[in-house]
Amino acid sequence: MHIALTGNLGSGKSTIGRLMNEKFGYEIYSTGKVLRQLAEERGLTVLEMNKLMQSDHSYDHLIDDTTRKISAEAKEDLFIDSRLAWYFAVNVFKVFLSVDIDEAARRVFNDNRGDVETYRDIADARAQLIERARTEDVRYKDIYGIDYFNASNYDLILDSTFSAPALLVEILQAEKQHFEELKKLGNAPSSPRILLSPGRLCGIKSGNTRDNNGIYESSAVVRMNVETFDVLEGMDEIRQAALQGYEFISVNAM
Repeated sequence: MHIALTGNLGSGKSTIGRLMNEKFGYEIYSTGKVLRQLAEERGLTVLEMNKLMQSDHSYDHLIDDTTRKISAEAKEDLFIDSRLAWYFAVNVFKVFLSVDIDEAARRVFNDNRGDVETYRDIADARAQLIERARTEDVRYKDIYGIDYFNASNYDLILDSTFSAPALLVEILQAEKQHFEELKKLGNAPSSPRILLSPGRLCGIKSGNTRDNNGIYESSAVVRMNVETFDVLEGMDEIRQAALQGYEFISVNAM
């Protein structure tokens, strides 16, 4: 089964892909590189390219058709870093990599991405990331009629805000294997597995002091938005998980 990884801008998707290749041998396919190349060839920023794609859908369909074809024909498991591979690719474990917007802005501002993505300061990076995400969300609704930030689209939502990439790839691979086992038994989950930092949700940061990758299983309920999660139920559980040093809390989507 392939892994189709999407997520917030600045969440570390490229780093996760590289580590999944190095540790587990996945071949990587990235449509983000294709998009940046298209922008560079036209002398545009990525945000300008996204806005162009709102009126010219030929670029979207080119990327979509290629993603579907590659996933169907691949003989080995692929790691597909793509905004919409979860929608177009076949035989995939659908993963959304999430990150707090302020951490994402810090990352992209300090990451040299050439002339295609430039920011005056962290505040500008934050504003551009939000605008790009909202622009893409509108485009996906217009072209495909899909809600990109609907948690039910995915099999796993994993928070990268405070966690080391090495830990994230271990969890991702373990969750994928568990999903495959359940699917073989005909018991594939009907709702996503959502692992978020309790500190991100309640504002209490603490290091991981727990075993089993520091996962606190809870009944908390959240709603996924463009740049954040709203806690609808279970804030007491979330605070308890943070104070007890859990790296992740398993929550439910509304």
